[in-house]
Order: sequence, then structure tokens, then C-alpha cells
Amino acid sequence: MPTEEKSLNFIEQIIEDSLASGFQQDKLRFRFPPEPNGYLHIGHAKSICLNFGLGLRYNAPVNLRFDDTNPAKEEQEYVDAIKEDLLWLGFNWAEERYASDYFQQLYDWAVLLIKNGKAYVDSQSSEDMAAQKGTPTQPGVDGPYRNRSIEENLTLFEAMKNGDFPEGSHVLRAKIDMTSKNMLLRDPLMYRVLHRHHHRTGNDWKIYPMYDYAHGESDYIEQISHSICTLEFVMHRELYNWFLDQISDDTKVRPNQYEFARLNLNYTVMSKRKLLQLVQENIVNGWDDPRMPTISGLRRRGYTAKSIRNFCETIGVAKRENVIDVSLLEFCLREDLNKTAPRVMAVLDPVKLVITNYPEGKEEWLEAENNQEDEAAGFRKVPFSRELYIEREDFLEVAPAKFFRLSIGNEVRLKNGYIIKGESVTKDANGVITEIQVTYDEDSRSGSGSEASQRKVAGTLHWVSISHAIEAEVRLYDRLFIDEAPDSHKEKNFLDFMNTTSLEIVKGFVEPSLADVKSNDKFQFQRLGYFNVDKDTTASKLVFNKTVGLKDAWEEKGKKEENLLMNTLKEINKYVKEKDETAAEIILKPIVDNIKSIDNYSLIINTTVKNIKNDNNALLFANLILKYSDKVAAKDIEMEPLTKLYTMSLKSQLVSVRILVLENLKEDSVNLNNFQVQLSELKNSEKNEKVLELLKTI
Repeated sequence: MPTEEKSLNFIEQIIEDSLASGFQQDKLRFRFPPEPNGYLHIGHAKSICLNFGLGLRYNAPVNLRFDDTNPAKEEQEYVDAIKEDLLWLGFNWAEERYASDYFQQLYDWAVLLIKNGKAYVDSQSSEDMAAQKGTPTQPGVDGPYRNRSIEENLTLFEAMKNGDFPEGSHVLRAKIDMTSKNMLLRDPLMYRVLHRHHHRTGNDWKIYPMYDYAHGESDYIEQISHSICTLEFVMHRELYNWFLDQISDDTKVRPNQYEFARLNLNYTVMSKRKLLQLVQENIVNGWDDPRMPTISGLRRRGYTAKSIRNFCETIGVAKRENVIDVSLLEFCLREDLNKTAPRVMAVLDPVKLVITNYPEGKEEWLEAENNQEDEAAGFRKVPFSRELYIEREDFLEVAPAKFFRLSIGNEVRLKNGYIIKGESVTKDANGVITEIQVTYDEDSRSGSGSEASQRKVAGTLHWVSISHAIEAEVRLYDRLFIDEAPDSHKEKNFLDFMNTTSLEIVKGFVEPSLADVKSNDKFQFQRLGYFNVDKDTTASKLVFNKTVGLKDAWEEKGKKEENLLMNTLKEINKYVKEKDETAAEIILKPIVDNIKSIDNYSLIINTTVKNIKNDNNALLFANLILKYSDKVAAKDIEMEPLTKLYTMSLKSQLVSVRILVLENLKEDSVNLNNFQVQLSELKNSEKNEKVLELLKTI
């Protein structure tokens, strides 16, 4: 049966059209051009997979070119990390190039532009240049140095190159059009003076080219046929082409720029500047912290190269910006690890379990399947004894309905082992269970073929034998941010949305088959999730990182929070209808507790705004959120809906709404003065004593 050909993305279609129009396939050439001013992140992976994927599809070379034109921010460490990430992802480059390789050629072309009257040295301050450039609706004006003579420009530019001037004193600008609708064409900067050490050229240069100038010319030098970048460079394309117009030759391939939508992932930030801030302020433990969206961080956490490549293929290449749910990335990872990760047993919150009728001193080696998804993975032996560890949450003395784990009087199966029955417990002085006593059915061993082994019980628990268990440090990682879009909210710092529980370190116990693991070995801890051996592991200390859970806990949490808010709104009606004040307070308490429990900033903001309408119950709910949620304040709500909320609430028939809005206004000193007229009117018309007392305090 023939397989269906996958449809082309729009970049591939452009290339197919080029070839159909006569462009020679052997002249196709692509590049991945990172700036070495930070570590690559998952957003770069999309560009990497696109460019190198095109190289593989069309059997064309792909260069790795470092756009190293800003020595103030670039370091060899970043160059090395980028190369390591590319190789780990499974891609090899045709040639390793650097924009700094072309500094002399770029300088020579700049001199040529000066001689042709297309560039000049400007000596204005940056503030004056910005003012002179105009605005998107107002054209720029010529600066005082725009018409310097060619000879003066050449002399000044050479002196800039020789280091005769301090930083910020002069720049070289292209002479294009100060009235252009595209502000990037209003005499853009080509060179600035920088007395900085460059990681490759040392102190040879005192001037450095700007990205917009160097990028396209570097593409031309390397004979790149299709220069692919992200959508924020759409407006730069006209400038890209203008610079090429000045130097291109009909005998050579002229690059063309094409733009695609960058990867936006929720619950993270993609700005290198913000990622650097996390590192520099020690909010995370370096660029490869497993909570970081960097490729090195994902690798250390336990992501596979294949899962990232599959993710990039799944999301595709588009022309429009959108936000991808990080759950899709986690799904691609689970899909890969499910096929490849050996299953092992580990207990992370242990409580001792004693099988009272199992002979003391006896041990057995039970057969356990390594991976049911992979027949070739085979089996291993797991030691079993009288005393075991199980997870504390897997036992309750008295079990509620649908609790399918161990409890007094109920049976469960121990994975690969026997059926056990809860008998009794031992507790410490604080009532904490320190030991669980059980009995086992000797004939029920898994795989024995006995009638007892076929018996069905409600649940199966993982475990480790205490006498054989190996202690391990287990780092339980979670998302770094609690909000879907932490860097998109006005007047909010993205650091306000840090997840304070993004790392929890616990002492766990693992089965002895893990004694000789190596860094980056991956396992499924049965019933717990996927885990990766961290590079901090030594011969005397095992360290595991939680890579991802078996299920999407965040999607589950998100749905729970949405449902909780919906149900809370229903409770508002009961509160409003209750005439007895004491009973009403009892109803109100869980409403307030529910509001306080919501972590998702976007959800709580959207819920607040949705309930700003001419409905007393909705207004009450919105005011309760504003008063009791620590995730939202008046300044976080747009002025129009906030004004609407205050205005309608002050006129509400419900006393409780009027009281709440007054309390909220008291806390909102910015807007309080705007409502003096309404407050005065309320004082004259109000009959309720509580409201009147509150008005006196405002």
C-alpha cells in the first residue's frame, strides 16, 4: 500500500518554485546563523530543524555561521555550547563560519559605499539621532552630518577603525531615505566604535558592523540561496536587499530572505536576555538547569534529541505567530521514552512495609520485564524480601471508595511479586505511620501459573527491598513559571510568576539494577514518571532528575482550576440568597479559599473581566477575586473594564457588592480620586449602616 506524501511547508514550496523556475539544485545552500550571546533554546531548535531539514531534503550544504558582531555580549563558551547542541540534535554542518571571518571584506564594502555617496559618518548623540529619525507617522529629517564630503567621511571612518575615537562618538550610517515609510531605511547604522576584546579577532578591530549590515552580506559571501529567518525580520527584508544591491554581482547567487513564525511556547520565556537574567541572578543553576528551555537544560532534564526533532516536525512551519502548548513537547517526549526507557522500581516517599508471614532472612530474585513496548529489551532480576519500602501515599488505614491501593483488610499485588493484605500499622508519638504490617499469599507470585497468581485484585504497587535498595537523590522538577505567558502582562515582571515549587529534592530508594548507571541514562520509574541520571552522579551518589510525569499533570490542574472557578460562581448564588449572617459567612469561607488557591494568573484575570457585567452575582464574584486573590490587583486590569466594575458595583442592589467595591477602592489609591463624585452620591442615597460606616473611612 503506497504511503501518502507529506505536504510541503511554504518554505519548501518556495524552493520547489525556485527549482521549477530554473534555479540549479546544486546551488542551493542554507545556513543556521546564531549569535553566540547565550545558549540555544527550544525556539532555536525549530530553526535548526528547518534549515538542516532543508539541507537533508535537497542534499544541499548547510553552514553553521556565528553572527559574532557584538563582542560586548559574545563569548567562546556560547560558541562551544551551540556546537554541542547541534551535534546532539543530530545535525552536522557543511562549514563552520563566522561573521568575524568577513570583517575586512565588510569594511572594504563600507569604504566603497562611502566613495559612492551611499554612507557617511554621523557624530550626533544617540538621542539626537533617534529624534531626527522621526516616528512611524512622521518622516525623519536630514542630520547635520549627512552631507559631509566623501573625503571627510573616509578620513573619519579610517580613524574610527584605528581606534582614535571613544565609544559613542561616531557611527557609520547608510545614506538611504530619511522619509521612508520603513523606518529601518532612515539611514540605518552600519558600524559603531567598540573598544572591546573579541573572542576570535582579539583587539584587532575597534569598530564592529551592525547585524543588519553584516547578515545579508555574509549570506552573499557564503552564497546562501535561501536566507530563512523569523517574522520579526519582515521589515528588515527591504534593508537586506538594499545592502545587497550595493555589492551583488550577476555572476553569483543572490540570497533571498524568507520569514517564518518563531516558536512561542507557553509557561516559559524565550528571550535570551531574560534567560540570562535567570542565570545571573541565580534563580536557576546555570544555563543547563533542567527547568530552563535551553537545549542543554532539556538534555540534562532527560529530553531526547528525537523527541525535540519530532516536536518541531509536529508543529510545522507557519507564516503566522501562535503559541504552542508545552504539553505537546512533553507528549512527544513521552512517546519516545515509552518505547525506549527501561522500566525500574523506585520509591520516593518511603514507608516501611513488613510481610509478617514471609520467612525472616529469605530473599528471592523475581523476574521483571524491562519494557513491554520493546520485545528485545528482555528481563531482569529484582530482589524480594520480608521488608520493603512502598510509597506513603499508596496506603490508607481506612480507604474511601475507589481507593485502589493498600488499606487494612484489603488486598493489592506487589509488582512482579505477590498479593498482600493490609493487617495493622505502627505509629510514632505524633500519629505518623512508621510501619505497615501485611500478610502475603505464598501461591500468588506473578508468572508462576498458579491459580492464586491469576487472582484479580484492585491495584498493583511498586516497591523496593529495603536490604537491597540503593539510596538516591531525586530532583523533582516542575515548570519554572505558573502562568501561561509570564512575560506578556503589562506592569508585571516575568519574575512575579516564578513557580516556587519548581524544584523539590527528595531522598529516594531505587532497585539495585541501577547501581552502575551513567549520566544521561533514562528510565521509567514505574507509576511515577520518567527520570534521567544527572551529571552530578558519582560512584558514591546517585542523582536522578524527573524528566516528565506519566500524565500531563498541568492540563489536569488547569481543568481543575477552571472547574473550581465555575463551581465557585455557582456557590455565590447560595451566599447571596442566605439571609442568616452566620450561615452566609460559612458559605463565603470556601468561596474565598477557592479564589486564593488559583495560581494561574491569566485564568484569574480572564475570570475577573468576564464577570464585569450588569449582574449582581457576577459583580460580587469579580470583587471577591480582586479582594482576596494574591495573583491579581487593580493595576493588572485594563482601565476600561476596571472603571466599569467600580461604576456598576457602586450602584449594585446588593449590600455585599457595595461593601466589597468600597474596600477595593480603598486599596486602589490610583483610581480612588476618579470616583469622588460617585462616592458622594452614594453617601447621600445609602441606607445601610455598614456601607455608611465604610464610606466615612474613605
